[in-house]
Amino acid sequence: MVIIEATNLEKHYPSPEDPAKTFAAVNKINLSIQSEEIFGLLGPNGAGKTTTLEMLEGLTSIDKGNVLINGLDVITQPYEVKRIIGVQLQSNEYFDRLNLSDLLILFASLYSTSIDPKALLAKVDLENKINALPNDLSGGQKQRFSIACALVNNPKILFLDEPTTGLDPQAKRNLWNLAKTLNEEGMTIVLTTHNMEEAEYLCDRIAIMDQGSIIAQDTPQQLILDYAPEPPAAPMQGNIEDVFLSLTGHGLRD
Repeated sequence: MVIIEATNLEKHYPSPEDPAKTFAAVNKINLSIQSEEIFGLLGPNGAGKTTTLEMLEGLTSIDKGNVLINGLDVITQPYEVKRIIGVQLQSNEYFDRLNLSDLLILFASLYSTSIDPKALLAKVDLENKINALPNDLSGGQKQRFSIACALVNNPKILFLDEPTTGLDPQAKRNLWNLAKTLNEEGMTIVLTTHNMEEAEYLCDRIAIMDQGSIIAQDTPQQLILDYAPEPPAAPMQGNIEDVFLSLTGHGLRD
């Protein structure tokens, strides 16, 4: 069952070289994301993946095209859409004098719902930090708490924008395990990432973006077979990083 359908999606911004002109940050892309899958958007900086994510979430206006989230139109039904999605952003600012329990209760109140803060923190392995302040948390703990905040409304779909950037290997793996667990419980997850290993490990399907367009889209295994079956000095076949370099000709952070 398709839960996210984006058709001919476009977003234009003024050109840095000539403000009188525009460039397509997102250029007529189409996405069809299945319920209960983990779907990844990969691309170098400036490829348009975060802009795409924000249009799917209703956080950035859509210039052309349309998006349906669980049958709801993002443009005409934005409040209904926000009730069924959770959004974890690249960076978050919190009221620094409220502890984690108080913050979760505050965020839940925005959805007119009540929660058990301890149970929600246990879901992200932070139950022992229930009385801690946000500034008391490590980088990995802050990322997991930001996901807890995105879960207060028990969303059908969770959006993660580069969730493991800057994390150490253990914190990264912990977050991967959390994403897998949430998905196994029935949650659809859409994420952007710069981490090829992350995309290959987590995602059921991947769309690779470059210069505002989707240039390839399939399962990680099929993308490897199609674009990197014989990397130099590799045992059997390439990986998702080889696919990306083959398609774009440059690294993710170029």
